[in-house]
Amino acid sequence: MATTVLLILDLAGTFAFAVNGALTAVRATRLDIVGVVTLGMITALGGGTIRDLFLDSLPPATFLDWRYLAVAAVGGLVAFFGARHLERINGTINVLDAAGLSLFAITGALKAVALGFGPAQAVIVGTITGVGGGTLRDVLVRQVPSVLTGGLYAIPALIGATAVVVAGLLDASGPVTAVGAAVLCFVIRMLGVHFDVNAPFPPGSAEPRPPDD
Repeated sequence: MATTVLLILDLAGTFAFAVNGALTAVRATRLDIVGVVTLGMITALGGGTIRDLFLDSLPPATFLDWRYLAVAAVGGLVAFFGARHLERINGTINVLDAAGLSLFAITGALKAVALGFGPAQAVIVGTITGVGGGTLRDVLVRQVPSVLTGGLYAIPALIGATAVVVAGLLDASGPVTAVGAAVLCFVIRMLGVHFDVNAPFPPGSAEPRPPDD
């Protein structure tokens, strides 16, 4: 049961990040269908690949299970053909980014725990898994990665991963706990986006202007 839930969350995060990455490509660059779908797939699969490399789980799940590649490709195609309609939904890119961030942070932490990693290490792996895909996306479209620009990006992933790891230590782990931790991460990320809340900057420094959506 736990393995099935982990797979579902992982695939859901893969789809969300694929659509997000492909929409970002459509908006920020002039790429053809190959470029758009490729960026979507890199965004979707990058976090999980980084996670598996950290966990020494080789080859990465992306290359062992065809469903990851299929879901990522479908997400990229959905964004390519439906970009005009999806763009009408206010904040689509931010919502999908927050969904991918949340789901990957949780699955990364859970996979680390399942492999016997300690609580602190599992939280770190979960956080890196969550921000990995978005970081690769931003680098490829020549933007400063969101994780470095002060917005609440890594912090929600850190909180979500911590919540699911602590729940496991308290013998309260399960599908409901995993989904709850993902929702917690998602809500914090979206509140940060909605209210333009940033992580602390050095005293006396000017906060950067948020990128245009």
